[in-house]
Amino acid sequence: MKTVRISLNSIDKVKSFVNDLSKFDVDFDLVSGRYVIDAKSIMGIFSLDLSKPIDLNIHAEAGIDEILETLSPYIIK
Repeated sequence: MKTVRISLNSIDKVKSFVNDLSKFDVDFDLVSGRYVIDAKSIMGIFSLDLSKPIDLNIHAEAGIDEILETLSPYIIK
């Protein structure tokens, strides 16, 4: 599992983020405080406080580099 910090500060960013995640057959969790939601759920994402960075847990053993490349527009460096 790998964890990265991401920013989803607009509706368009959330839509494209979910579309990018759906390309992978891997589980993704968003963690904000004590809430953990499925990162592929648009409704779940909108239940979080999107004004702050969120932790994304990537549950993958292989292909992490490709996933990180696809998610690079959202990752906080």
